[in-house]
Amino acid sequence: MAELIGLPAPPPAGETALRAGTFDGTAVFITGGGTGLGKAVALEFARLGAAIVVASRKPEHLAAGVEAIGATGARVEAVECDIREPESIAAAFDRAESVFGLPGVLVNNAAANFPVPAEDMSPNAWRTVVDITLNGTFFCSREFGRRHLAAGTPASIVNIGASYAWTGGPGFAHSAAAKAGVKNLTESLAVEWGPYGIQVNSLVPGLFPHEDMTADITENLSRTSDKDVCQPALRVGQRQELGWAATFLASPYGRFISGHTLVVDGANWQRRSLVNPPVVAIRDQMGRPPFGTER
Repeated sequence: MAELIGLPAPPPAGETALRAGTFDGTAVFITGGGTGLGKAVALEFARLGAAIVVASRKPEHLAAGVEAIGATGARVEAVECDIREPESIAAAFDRAESVFGLPGVLVNNAAANFPVPAEDMSPNAWRTVVDITLNGTFFCSREFGRRHLAAGTPASIVNIGASYAWTGGPGFAHSAAAKAGVKNLTESLAVEWGPYGIQVNSLVPGLFPHEDMTADITENLSRTSDKDVCQPALRVGQRQELGWAATFLASPYGRFISGHTLVVDGANWQRRSLVNPPVVAIRDQMGRPPFGTER
């Protein structure tokens, strides 16, 4: 029997797949770029010469992003921005443009998500997740696209998606529906704006453990004795791998790639078993009592 070895480990953080200076003279606007995977993506753009604009509603996230990105020697600017509000987005782009010029890359990373059975989901919970994840992605893309259309300049958008845009996400009906919209939006805008030099792609991360993971993901990992054996790659992702994928999609070497969704998860989302495991209802997986019995 062949030995199970998994996919090889990547080069260490700090290595770059693209040439040094690939993004010299380019500003990259990243929503939610101060923490987690957004920060990891921002760091890889910064290492390749980009100036970084970190957009977030939370001052502490802005400060964390500025500190981490500034440590690379890259130029970085923090802008407060509520991506649910087009006026806030316009003001954030005005600020970015006044400091670095019109950003050439937009990374729509900010999103909202938390697990909840659909029958327990409040209207406000649904609206909040869809408003941030889908509407925010569109509003940011529209503002960015309008400015480049007016200037007649090429540009690149990288949306952050999720694999349950294809499969559905039990326990995450709000987020899965919103991410399905993001996938479709990626494809629609790529066709509409391609003639004007604007490429639009989506990047889907698998499991990339990091210090800013939500409580539900952390709790799920804590219940797994060895998370690596649950992945076809026999390992989880390292954050720089997502950053490398994002920088390639937005680079001069990826210009003919548009309308594409690139999944970076070691084939985990495509995993199937010969024999299906027993079905466990979402309420049971979450440890919730039968609907209607809560006190």
